[in-house]
Amino acid sequence: MFQTPFSIFNPDDDLQPSSLSEILGAFSYALDLTEGQPAGHSIRACWIGTHVAMALGLKGEVLRDVYYAVLLKDLGCSSNAARVSKMFVGDDRKLKHDFKLLGPEPEDFGAFVGSAVGVDADPDARGRAIDNLSANAGEIMTEIMAIRCSRGADIARRLRLSEDVAQAIAHLDEHWDGGGLPLGIAGTDIHLGGRIALLAQVADVFYTARGKDAAIAEIRERSGSWLDPDLCTLFEQVSGSRGFWKDLARDDLPERLWALEPGVQYVTVDEDYLDDICFAFGYVIDAKSPDTAGHSARVGMIADRIAEILGMPAESRRVLRRAAILHDIGKLGVSSAILEKPGKLNAEEWKIMRSHASLTTNILGQISVMGEMAMVAGSHHERLDGKGYPLGLDERSISMESRIITVADIYDALTAERAYRPSMSSEKAMSILQGEVGDAVDPQCFAALQQVLENGLPE
Repeated sequence: MFQTPFSIFNPDDDLQPSSLSEILGAFSYALDLTEGQPAGHSIRACWIGTHVAMALGLKGEVLRDVYYAVLLKDLGCSSNAARVSKMFVGDDRKLKHDFKLLGPEPEDFGAFVGSAVGVDADPDARGRAIDNLSANAGEIMTEIMAIRCSRGADIARRLRLSEDVAQAIAHLDEHWDGGGLPLGIAGTDIHLGGRIALLAQVADVFYTARGKDAAIAEIRERSGSWLDPDLCTLFEQVSGSRGFWKDLARDDLPERLWALEPGVQYVTVDEDYLDDICFAFGYVIDAKSPDTAGHSARVGMIADRIAEILGMPAESRRVLRRAAILHDIGKLGVSSAILEKPGKLNAEEWKIMRSHASLTTNILGQISVMGEMAMVAGSHHERLDGKGYPLGLDERSISMESRIITVADIYDALTAERAYRPSMSSEKAMSILQGEVGDAVDPQCFAALQQVLENGLPE
């Protein structure tokens, strides 16, 4: 029987019913981090887009699909982060933030390349990047947008959302005049949800950066080129209503957004659906880096096997597996320039890298049904000797669940192939882990991992 004073999961606790919108809305803060947007961007955009959709007369399932398409429009944003960082030679989060503030004309992109590419790189690297973008901008940008849009649509399907939601996300970066990417489709060939999502995105990006007058001006300027002119007219009507802009700034906007959902849209998330949501966001996390494909799911599986060996009850193991899958969600807030750096991180970069653990705790802590997971997942870099991060906890206060995730995470990281080194053998990885037993690695967890490996991991 699983007995430890450090266990925090109560297998007798029942999952409290939560709406799908509340859970996915909380996860949308992680997407905002990846895009370099101010916290709550996705929620504000959803508020804007849903009001435009209601003004258009949409109801029922159609309105529901627009709601989720706008809320989760950035589901694929992590998949092109490394590519953006490499092609533009810089911090992908800052580059993405600044890119969204560009004007609509082609020369605006040229000015962006000249001012933003490789600003912190050596002159030769900056020059090569500018030359490459100048010569191949169309091909590069099509590839970057295609990765984002296709991955976002795929994850929407993994979240059990409708094909209309997936298609709307796939069409987010298409423009009314056919000048968008990656498909170059125009007019009503662009999914209505995608047209509303792009309008809402532009409105909130300029509102949060420059105020409501700038947002209105930008929508007017892009009407008929980027944006559906009829939707722009509706936006002006909706945004002119009393209290619209004040509502966007309210602290309780998330709760107001959940209350806005139509009756057919309210979906109670059961245990199986919550598992699927965690797995789907595991894909979002792993897409941030080319080297981490499958890492989240593998850590979840290894942690579950270790917990089984230790005698943890089945329901507690289920919660542990979710925490293990989501342990790195805070890395969505770290620049790919740091995550992909092959050499040693400097002091400032290391500080930013370490912040991912706290971000994990903060993101999961906003989701009511995942509250007990937040600290467990965010403590996977704590050490028994008190020399870990982010809180410097020691063996007196690190839960057994966190200890399990720690050993699973280290083992998978060591045995996975990286761009800067080949994969390590299981024997060598276990030798390294054994050297950390009692300091960073719990002896019970290490022994259980040994038994898991003896039994064999699934392919």
